[in-house]
Amino acid sequence: MKSIRKGSTHYIHQKMAGLNEYGVQNLYNVNNPVYWNLNSVDTGSTQLLNPSRTIKLSDEDAVLKKYVGTGVQVVSLVAENLLCHPFVVLRRQCQVHYNSRKTHIVPITLIPVLCHLHQHQGITTLWKGLGSTLLIRGMSLGVEDLISKVTPWPKEITWYSSVKQFLQHALLKCVSLAIITPFYSASLVETVQSDIASEKPGILDVFREGFMRLLNWGGGPKGRMLPIWALVLPTVTLGIARYFFSLVVEGSASRLMHVRYRRKHELTGALPRNLPNTSVLQEIEFNASLVSLIASDIVFYPFETILHRLHLQGTRTIVDNLDTGRSVLPILTNYHGPVDCYDSCLKNEGIFGLYKGFGALILQYAAHIAVVRITRFVLTELTFLLHKPPRDPGNNSPPVISNLATQGQTYLLP
Repeated sequence: MKSIRKGSTHYIHQKMAGLNEYGVQNLYNVNNPVYWNLNSVDTGSTQLLNPSRTIKLSDEDAVLKKYVGTGVQVVSLVAENLLCHPFVVLRRQCQVHYNSRKTHIVPITLIPVLCHLHQHQGITTLWKGLGSTLLIRGMSLGVEDLISKVTPWPKEITWYSSVKQFLQHALLKCVSLAIITPFYSASLVETVQSDIASEKPGILDVFREGFMRLLNWGGGPKGRMLPIWALVLPTVTLGIARYFFSLVVEGSASRLMHVRYRRKHELTGALPRNLPNTSVLQEIEFNASLVSLIASDIVFYPFETILHRLHLQGTRTIVDNLDTGRSVLPILTNYHGPVDCYDSCLKNEGIFGLYKGFGALILQYAAHIAVVRITRFVLTELTFLLHKPPRDPGNNSPPVISNLATQGQTYLLP
C-alpha cells in the first residue's frame, strides 16, 4: 500500500485486486481506525476520509432525481399549453387558408411572416384563443370525470383491462368528444380569427358561441355553416383514432426504453438491483409520452387540416394572410363533408395542401424539447450545487461532494 500526497489531500493506491468482483463493501478498517473509500470521485485513487459521519447517498440522490423529473414534467406541461400556443395559432391559420400560395412546410418560410405580424399587430396576436383553448381542455376532462362517475364506464384502462372495459372506455371518450364538439368549433374560431378585423372575444364567449352552434342543429343553406351533426362524426373519429394511436405508441416506446435501459447496464455489468428505480421510470414514462404526442400530431396532421376547414366553414371568420403577414382575408368554402374537402384539397392544392403549416408544428416541438432539455440541465446543476455536504470549520480536510450519477455508494464526510 503506497501513500501519495497531492495538495492537502492524501490519496491511497490500493493494490488489492478482485475484491470488488465479490461485492465486498468499499470500506476498510486500518489500524487507527481510518476508513478508505475505494470508489472516490477521482478515478484510480482512494481518498482519505474522516470517519466521524457516515451518510448513505443513494436514497437521497434518488429523491433529488425524482424532484428533477417532477420539475421537468411541470415545465413540459406549461410549455405544451402556454409557451407553444403561438405555434398552434400559426399552424391552424395555415391549415384553414385554402387558397394560399405558400404551404409553410418548412419552418424557415414562417420567419418573415412572424416579423410582419409582430410589426403590424404586436406579439400578442399569436396568443389569441389561449383562454378558450384551456377552457376546452378543462371541459373535456370535467365531462369525462362526470360521465365516469354516473356510469360504470372506466376513465382509465391498462394493458390488463378486459375487452368490456376497453369498449366502455372507448364509448366514454366518444361521448365526451361529441359533447364538446360545438365548443371546440367556437374555440377554433377564436384561435384563427384576426385581431385587427374583429373584436376580441370575452372569456366565456366560447360557451355562448358553442351553444349557438348546438342550437343550429340543422345547419344553414348549402355552402354555409355545416350542421353540428355533420361535424360530430369526423370529430369523434379523429379524436378516438388519435387517442388509441398515442396509447399504442406510448406503450411501445416505453417498453423499448425499458429494454434499452436493461441492456445498457447488462453490458457494463452494473445492473441495478431495483430495475428501474423511481427516477428512471419517471423519465422513461415522460419520454414515451412526448414521443406519442409528437407521433400522433405528425400522423394525423392531414386529417386535422380537413376537420378544421369543416369546422370553420360558414362562420364568416377573417384570418391573417400568412403569405405576407400584412393583410387579412375571409374564409369562404363550400365543402359538403370530409370526403369532398379531401378531394377539393388534392385537386386544387395538391398533396402538400394537406400539410400546410407543418413548419409551425416543427417549431412547436423544437421549442418544447429545447425548454425541457434546458430545464433538466438547470435543475440538475442546481441540485448538484445545493447537495454539497456541510463542512466542519475545525477540520481542514475537504468535503466529499455527492454526484447524482452515483448509485449505491457509501461516503464518509468530515
